[in-house]
Amino acid sequence: MNREKLILRLMPWAVTIGLFVIWELACLVTGVAEFVLPAPTSVWAATVKFAPQILHHSLQTLYTTTAGFVLAVVGGMLLGVFIGASKLVYTGLYPVLVGFNSIPKVAIVPVLVIWFGIGTIPAIITAFVISFFPIVVNVATGLATIEPELRDVLRCLGATRTEILFKIGIPRAMPYLFASLKIAITLAFVGSVIAETVASNEGIGYLMLSASSSYNVPLVFAGLVVVGIMGVLMYAVAAAFERRMTGWAFRGSDLMT
Repeated sequence: MNREKLILRLMPWAVTIGLFVIWELACLVTGVAEFVLPAPTSVWAATVKFAPQILHHSLQTLYTTTAGFVLAVVGGMLLGVFIGASKLVYTGLYPVLVGFNSIPKVAIVPVLVIWFGIGTIPAIITAFVISFFPIVVNVATGLATIEPELRDVLRCLGATRTEILFKIGIPRAMPYLFASLKIAITLAFVGSVIAETVASNEGIGYLMLSASSSYNVPLVFAGLVVVGIMGVLMYAVAAAFERRMTGWAFRGSDLMT
């Protein structure tokens, strides 16, 4: 491993550790009260103390997020292909999707509670709804931006619309898809936690709400850190699949060199 690759691997760890050190020093220097901003050492102590509860609720959040994300991937890919393959459908449905995405998702949760009650289902649906739009838009964009010259050449060679879609369109849309997945997985966690704070008796969102009601702010921050870690891990999984499936679409470049 050469020096440049080593630096690239160590940089995220160095930046993360540096931020926690600055946070700790800021709390020590300013003397801010723990119920306002706990130091990282206090957050770690709360994490160790409430480790069983955090583990239970984090697994619940991971389950609801993953379920909603998987549904969003399947539904988003299908609808994205349907929209991107037809200019007429693209023109008709795209404004509807934009309008639906503009609705604050937290406003949907009370409706979901009325329909499905308090529990896991509202969290899964919220994670699905909030991560669905980026996938649809990116897949549709990838299909809609096929060069007209390439499409004309393929038609002259006898390719049908279906063959163009599956042999050219979908492979060309793969980089767009995986770019959207990295965005959607983080949004899915946002949706799950929002729903858990309103309509659940399990999950990190519920744990944070319960902790804040008793002014256990270190536990609240512990929940935030756990959600952040899970988000980074899921992002890394999506990035690994992206490198494996669409490595041909990326070229090593550095605009600063």
